[in-house]
Amino acid sequence: MKHETNISLDNASHPGAPGPNDLVPSRYAVRVGDIDVLVVSDGVLPLPTAMLAHNVEPAARAAWLDEMFLPPDAFDWALNVVVVRSGSQTILVDAGLGCDPDLHLPRAGQLIKRLEAAGIDLASVTDVVLTHMHMDHVGGLLVDGVKERLRPDLRIHVAAAEVKFWEAPDFSQVSMPPGFPDALRSAAKQFVKQYRSQLRLFEEEHEVAPGVVVHRTGGHTPGHSVVRVASGGDRLTFAGDLVFAVGFEHPEWYNGFEHDPEESARVRINLLRELAETGGLLVATHLPFPSVGRVAVDGDAFRWVPVFWDF
Repeated sequence: MKHETNISLDNASHPGAPGPNDLVPSRYAVRVGDIDVLVVSDGVLPLPTAMLAHNVEPAARAAWLDEMFLPPDAFDWALNVVVVRSGSQTILVDAGLGCDPDLHLPRAGQLIKRLEAAGIDLASVTDVVLTHMHMDHVGGLLVDGVKERLRPDLRIHVAAAEVKFWEAPDFSQVSMPPGFPDALRSAAKQFVKQYRSQLRLFEEEHEVAPGVVVHRTGGHTPGHSVVRVASGGDRLTFAGDLVFAVGFEHPEWYNGFEHDPEESARVRINLLRELAETGGLLVATHLPFPSVGRVAVDGDAFRWVPVFWDF
């Protein structure tokens, strides 16, 4: 599979003269058969390391962080979205954080300006797919002025179970920092209020465009979904929040943002087994940018194999 940086997403790799925001790479292009995929960084979320696993002893979590040369107290979670071009459709998968909801996350919420830097006009987006409705996946659509720039016939694909869940969300099994549950509830409520008429709900699976299928997995949230891209024998899966950096070596560890952590672990292990068998590419929301890699079996667990950057 060829990884290309000159894809045709509205002149994505030719944004004009470089500026201060281009000094740090924020987009990476991959071709999946005849389909173009652009990974775009919305920034990073500095969060307590306890969020990585709340069902293990702190010493086990600290040992993993030490082995990864990471600090013990705060961990920068990448926040990635993807843009997919299949035929005449331009599909935005997730929408980043948007405005900082008073949770001290100033290094995220970069999506809109980074799409502009990539030459992607919001009016060119025909479809949005939401892996789920946590605020760091829908917030970019709630930024002032964004809705007015989107096309009126925009289709927003999300699992029916996800919309239902946020009518009365259950936070009994999560382990989040203070303030996050209220912010998540507020963002989901605001999103449905603003975009209800454009929602296209599906039950288990839906083909958004040729070779682009969204599939509900549940676990992280009841309607959590992954997006599978397939063309010409090539495969790429955008796993949303099913896989975090620690999830390869310790797929049984519970992430603090999982509403059903036991089910999340089960689904995560099944997905990683599948990807290890097929060799398909994996991209995920919170893996280090650009997060493009493959999965290998490593004893009773797994190993992430990042692709070599192709310039």
